[in-house]
This record gives sequence, C-alpha cells and structure tokens, in this order.
Amino acid sequence: MDEANNIIVVGGGPVGNALALALDRRGRRVTVLEAQSRSNADDDARTLALSHGSRLILERLGVWPLKATPITRIFVSQRGGFGRVELSADAVGIAALGHVIEYGELRRALAAAVQSSGVTVEAGCAATAVKGGGEHAVVAIEQAGLQRDLRARLAVVADGGGGLNLSQVKNHDYGQSALVCDVVSDQAHHNRAYERFTEAGPLALLPHGAGWSLVWTTRPECAQELAALDDRAFCARLGAAAGTAFGMFALRGRRQVFPLRLKVAGQALAPRCVLIGNAAQTLHPVAGQGFNLGLRDAYELARLIAAHGAPDPGAQSLLNTFFAQRRFDRTATILFTDSLIRLFSNDIPLLRSVRGLGLAALTVLPGAANFLARRMIFGVRG
Repeated sequence: MDEANNIIVVGGGPVGNALALALDRRGRRVTVLEAQSRSNADDDARTLALSHGSRLILERLGVWPLKATPITRIFVSQRGGFGRVELSADAVGIAALGHVIEYGELRRALAAAVQSSGVTVEAGCAATAVKGGGEHAVVAIEQAGLQRDLRARLAVVADGGGGLNLSQVKNHDYGQSALVCDVVSDQAHHNRAYERFTEAGPLALLPHGAGWSLVWTTRPECAQELAALDDRAFCARLGAAAGTAFGMFALRGRRQVFPLRLKVAGQALAPRCVLIGNAAQTLHPVAGQGFNLGLRDAYELARLIAAHGAPDPGAQSLLNTFFAQRRFDRTATILFTDSLIRLFSNDIPLLRSVRGLGLAALTVLPGAANFLARRMIFGVRG
C-alpha cells in the first residue's frame, strides 16, 4: 500500500464507507480504519430515516435497492394543542419522501460494497491520534495490541473522533433520552409517518416493514422507566401518548435507550484533516436529519476532491473550501432541529398557541409545506 498517496477514512460506519465508495469510484486510493467489530455494530436496534436525497446518493454509489420501507406522507402535530401539517410525496413530485431502514441493514450493504471495491479496510484498527503538516497527515493506530503510524495526503474522521481533540467542540445536553424499538398496531401504517410533539419531547412513529419504528423522546428517568415496564404496560403507555388513531400496540423486539446531546465541531485544527458525519455534528433525532446531513458531507467532499483535488486532496485551500461550502447546510439543519426541540419540548401555554399557529401556517400558506419537505429531503440546496 502506498501510504503516502492514500486518503485515510477514520470510521467504517455508513458515512465513512459512503465516502470511501465515492472516492474509490473517482479513482482515489482509500483506506478505511474500522475499530468496531461487526457483531457490536449489528447489535444496534436503531433505524434510520433516509431522505429521498440520501436515496439518490446511495443509488449513485451502487448500494440501492435496499430492504427499506417508503414514507409517502408525514403528519406533524402537537399533543394538547391545535395545528397539524401534512407533508406529501405527491405534492413534491416524487414517489417517496424517504425510506426507513435498519441501521444494521444499511451498514452491511455499504460494508459489502466496500469489500467488493478497491478500498482497503483495516479491521479492528483504532485511531489514537491524528497529526498533520507538510506533505502528509500521520494517523497513529492501535491494532491487535500493536501501535504504528499511517501516512496519508488526507485524513477524514467520519465517526466518533471525540478523543482525538481535533477541533473546538460545542456541546449541549438536551436533558432527554430516546427510547427506540419496533412495534405493531391494529391500524396499518400505509407508508405514513407521524411526529407528535409532547411537553417531554417528540414521539415519532415511522413505517417499518409491517409495523412501526418508534423513537420516543422523553426525560431520561422516564425513558428508563418505560424501558423497564413489562410489554403490556409499555404498550398501554404508548397508546395513551400516541392517541387512539393507531388502535392497540404490541411490542416487537427489545427496547434501547440513548441519551441525546447536540455536538457541533468546528473546522479541524490539524492540517490535512477534515471532520464529517458524527465527528462533525451529532444532532437530536427529531425530523431524522443527522445521518442525511452526514451523507451529504461525504458526497460533497468526494465531489470536491474529484473536481479540485488531483494534485493534493489534503491541500488546506481545498479543505477551507469544503468547510465554507458545507457551513450553510450544516448550520441551517442544526438550527432547524435544535429550534424544534426548544420550541416544542415544553408546556408553556403561550408557546403552545404559537406552535399551533406555526403548524397551521404551514398548511394554509401556498407552498410552505412543500418548501419544508424539500429542505428535509435535499438540505438547503432543495
């Protein structure tokens, strides 16, 4: 392996592997460092809501079709208040607003595509430090108890990276946790998704197979209490929170609880290093924007390197351009999700009325709902 001319991607999750595939298809020599074992990754019970824009990217990378459930309509409402908005794929002129897929399904599909490509994968390999300067970035790794350095023209940290101290990071603890699991109900989903805001946080029911993927955001102590309930009691609590339109719920699979924080990293301080995906930002799951934003990071970086990175993919001028080009989409998406939580996750009567007026405005103002749908699908370029 000619390490001096490599692009190293730290993190073999979906965003890192998508970047590796996009670079490989553009003739770049890429090495992916994957620290997590496949068994640990496949134990993740979460699902992802892929936007239509993300599907288009995955199609270009050759990893679609996948076993995913289309979303044709999204209904947004608030508990205990008026106002409701419907987003429709027909109104936007596409077959589906997005698709719901298991995290493990997407990860396996991307990993298989990487294995069949020219990408080199270093499994069980943890990056312990990244330093840059001169002609190369130096990535210190630990693998099978041994330590060594890899050189690259560019190091891309696509997953984690919190212990590498590569940038200034802003953190905000929402004081919420997300309980995720699969459920079925008396009423079929008909490819409809629901996002219902409550004073403790949003409750999302996404069509998944013959049932639903539940993302129930609430206070941490309440999430743990819900996770500890027996199946019947849990489903009764879910029915009370979701409303009567779904009928009775039944649990499918286990429940998992994840703490929710906002993390936003600045531009990488180390030369010849760039952060994308979860290494650059971790978002609240409301509106399902986190992975879609990270996938746009990966695709835009690969496109920029293809257009301007032939002499040197790690040139500071190129990385500055990437950071500047992605700033608007990142900032707007982060502000959108963060504002939803701050505005809707409370029980202030005045704000409840303001929220209702806002939801009603999206319904009655010409083009407002379609504008919101296109921003959720394509980012700020929608």
